[in-house]
Amino acid sequence: MAYWHTEMGGGAAVATFVRPPRNMMSFAAVGELADLLGALAGDESVKVVVLTGGVPGYFVAHADLDDLTRIGRGEPVEGDARDWRRATDLLESVPQPVVAAVNGQAWGGGCELALACTVRVAAASAHFAQPEVNVGIIPGAGGTQRLPRAVGPGRAAELILSGRVVEAEEALRIGLVQAVLPDDGFLDAVLDWLGPMLSKPRHALAAAKQAVVQGARLPLDEGLRLEGRLFVECQTGEAALGLQQETLRRYAESGPDDRVEL
Repeated sequence: MAYWHTEMGGGAAVATFVRPPRNMMSFAAVGELADLLGALAGDESVKVVVLTGGVPGYFVAHADLDDLTRIGRGEPVEGDARDWRRATDLLESVPQPVVAAVNGQAWGGGCELALACTVRVAAASAHFAQPEVNVGIIPGAGGTQRLPRAVGPGRAAELILSGRVVEAEEALRIGLVQAVLPDDGFLDAVLDWLGPMLSKPRHALAAAKQAVVQGARLPLDEGLRLEGRLFVECQTGEAALGLQQETLRRYAESGPDDRVEL
């Protein structure tokens, strides 16, 4: 059964998660997401990947509680529990920036999926939580590690230890999301918001993502070396050389009052 439905266009691949009634992420569904990300990674036509929810009111509600219960009892489940790690690792490692277009509830595993994305955009009605402590567990798909990196350790600790819900405007204020857009026409608004990103060369987007995501885990001197290596690769690659030549041509043809943008 297919849980993820993908539409391509304008340099974006929009992957919509549909698993009624509440869009809970099963092991099978997260394995399908990992396979999808692996396939999109090599698609040169895709500059940006967007994840969103296809059930009204839900991005990803949370991990499927039935799956977790069966695992706890040692019973078999459909799919592989290790695919949670595979999917979140791929969200960070595929060349394209991945945007979480959060259009409803994103609790537990849903919040953790969003945190693994490069950028998060919320609908006005969206809400986030790491509520695991309420049932005697802790986040298990990266929440305790990625949330502090997004909002700071003190704020993350408060959210994880209380398990409280964060509405969209607070999420924007604390840096959990980068924009809040209207509920009506949300996905179109997300693609419009992504317009400046989608207009950029794919190789530059990929290099910038790698520098930011990997560099955040490194000591400063190592991060600077990574940035320097990627900078040189962008300068010397065939695609970059073509863009540089086009920019030089436009400069040569411009007048003293013209503004030639890079």
